[in-house]
Amino acid sequence: MNITPLGERVLVKPEEGIQKTKGGIFIPETAKEKSQQGTVIAVGSIKESLKKGDKVLYENYAGSEIEIEGTKHLVMNVKDILAKLD
Repeated sequence: MNITPLGERVLVKPEEGIQKTKGGIFIPETAKEKSQQGTVIAVGSIKESLKKGDKVLYENYAGSEIEIEGTKHLVMNVKDILAKLD
């Protein structure tokens, strides 16, 4: 499926949260913190600052969650992205 966000929106695939602690204790799904990092999958009309494949840091409860081919993604406004990660 090919999706292109409209306007100043970005499609981001969030990274998985930490699944176990350094001590080896597994964290249940309900207790995990929501990830704030992800990879840009598609960009709307703001192509000068972000491109496909960029790693980004975004606000905690940013965007609308959608499911594409069984994988969770976020569609968010570019204003919700805090930084690009190298």
